[in-house]
Amino acid sequence: MPKLNETDFEKGVANRLVDLLGITQVKTVSEPTSKTPHPCDFLATAGNFLFVVECKQRGDAATIGQAIRNVLAATEEFKKKHPIPLVVVPYMGEVGRRLCEEAKVSWLDLSGNASLTGRPGLRIQIEGKPNQFKTPGRPQNLFAPKSSRIARSLLLDPGHTFSQRELAERSRLDEGFTSRIVRAMEERELVRRNNSGAVSVIDPEMMLAAWRETYNFNQHTILRGHVATRSGTELLRHVAKTMKKHDASYAATGLAGTWLVNKFAGFRLTVLYLDENPTDTLRTDLGFREETRGANLWLVRPNDAGVFHGAREVDSIRCVHPVQLYLDLKNHPERATEAAESLKPHLFKPEAVHG
Repeated sequence: MPKLNETDFEKGVANRLVDLLGITQVKTVSEPTSKTPHPCDFLATAGNFLFVVECKQRGDAATIGQAIRNVLAATEEFKKKHPIPLVVVPYMGEVGRRLCEEAKVSWLDLSGNASLTGRPGLRIQIEGKPNQFKTPGRPQNLFAPKSSRIARSLLLDPGHTFSQRELAERSRLDEGFTSRIVRAMEERELVRRNNSGAVSVIDPEMMLAAWRETYNFNQHTILRGHVATRSGTELLRHVAKTMKKHDASYAATGLAGTWLVNKFAGFRLTVLYLDENPTDTLRTDLGFREETRGANLWLVRPNDAGVFHGAREVDSIRCVHPVQLYLDLKNHPERATEAAESLKPHLFKPEAVHG
């Protein structure tokens, strides 16, 4: 599918609003303001409604976050007219929909889905239409295992401004690779540079949402099994004690890790990252019996050692950083969704950063 131009978007938005609102005509005005750093793409007058429209070619979290910032800033120029901020993309994914909802921004896509709110008498919700704008090939993933070290370094110290060399050293990546990833992050407005070229994250929550959108815990190597214990906390302490006995490098994650951070809730499943495959002796001392059904212990070899960056000890048990916990909970069972929400106050605190 070729890239859409501004005329394509204007016609598409006008046609969609005619259908959604049951009116005969929508008037659009291009380049309506230059007073904001990010003026909107165009205004659309549909009946009694004025839409301030921001269009993007992609619907990923980073791009939608950028669009939301831009359209809200542009909307301020017309606040006396009670405008409705509207983000438009070829196809809006689940994360983009949630970001718009949280920001109270309306959206529609050219595939037939929409969520229009913001004024009395306007409440339209259409979902379930397939993506009509799929493109061949895979877009660059800024959060692939190796690339994600850049995001991790930024999120573990979000108030810090990094020289590119410092960022490369912290991430243990070469400067050329770091430069390419940072440049791509700039294009998506995830990071900014100051006058000396140093880099900082613009919106930590938005970067984490963009990372979580592509994150898949199942890409790690997971050994599932069972250990006979009376509770999740007993199992966690037993496993930690056994790991120390064997001088094994580990860090708890998932619900067990969340419990260590904020005592969110009881848990059955304990999940641990290991930097080496568990030996037969370690398995024996754990009392570990490999099985998928009824498993209460996952021993995980990560696809990148970056998962250990920022880990710390809590109650003598090593735990990954809250940012890693938040990512991992996306694909975990039990009360993982609620647990992820409970971590939000802990994600970007300076005291949450550890060696």
